[in-house]
Amino acid sequence: MKAIGYRTNGPIDRDDALIDLELLRPVPTGRDLLVEVQAVSVNPVDTKIRKGAAPDAGQARILGFDAVGIVREIGPDASMFNVGDAVWYAGAIDRPGSNSEFHLVDERIVGRKPSSLSPADAAALPLTAITAWELLFDRLQVPRTAATPASLLVVGAAGGVGSILLQLARQLTELTIIGTASRPETRDWVTKMGAHHVIDHRQPLAAQVAALAIPPVMYVASLTNTEQHYAQIVELLAPQGKLALIDDPAEPIDVRLLKRKSISLHWELMFTRSLFQTTDMDAQHALLNEVSALVDQGRIRSTAQKNLGTLNAANLKEAHRLIESGRSIGKIVLAGF
Repeated sequence: MKAIGYRTNGPIDRDDALIDLELLRPVPTGRDLLVEVQAVSVNPVDTKIRKGAAPDAGQARILGFDAVGIVREIGPDASMFNVGDAVWYAGAIDRPGSNSEFHLVDERIVGRKPSSLSPADAAALPLTAITAWELLFDRLQVPRTAATPASLLVVGAAGGVGSILLQLARQLTELTIIGTASRPETRDWVTKMGAHHVIDHRQPLAAQVAALAIPPVMYVASLTNTEQHYAQIVELLAPQGKLALIDDPAEPIDVRLLKRKSISLHWELMFTRSLFQTTDMDAQHALLNEVSALVDQGRIRSTAQKNLGTLNAANLKEAHRLIESGRSIGKIVLAGF
């Protein structure tokens, strides 16, 4: 089968940063599904792994997490899907990735693809939807129905996670939502995704939030450059508020600053459930099905913004370059081999 991967980790401008490969078609065991991949999207985690994680000696590492495809075979213990089902998922960080014609994935982290979206448009959503859902409802524990008015600030709202987080918060909660963006096109995108207010993350955040006539900011989702905004976030968060982050701060953050306001700190990594085979691993199956239903109801839209065409090494390298530029909006997708 065709696949794209790398044998030596490093910068994207290397000729062999990503290469086309021919590999054996894998065989499903246990609760695995063998999926014929129709489309994928690219996430920052792909670029981080490619730059920093060396494959085992003599081996190639296949990246890719978001995928949409058709179930072609099922393992002996699988029971959630049938051959021929159209599915979507975000995979696992400790297994070969989805940048291949056929891919193995545990059925407990797979959902049914929205029927209203093309494979490419659907591929934009799984990883970011899982991240955003878990961040909102598992980590920050935002209630669907609020007892008292509250606000949510999303730092870095125009990226892949921010784009779906805004939509989920707008559709499923009663929060007042503030997103950060710095360029006219990203400000417009953040508004379209559901933010009630947009502020500029190049300027001090606390003063901008204070100028808005909104309920107290009880929740902050910091999606990028947390170390740059940390002091401002602590200042603007209400007492007993909650801060959740998904990035890897370049500098240590001083958790002692949270004590005076009794602010709680939460990390979100959507791979935790699959990595540790948690007892609630199938929660991702359930939430992907719920997001799929929201898409088909017209309440959630795809965040795909650029389709780079066929899945091959050259096009995938371009996707990695765009992600690493830090200026991409929404998601980048590729479809077909």
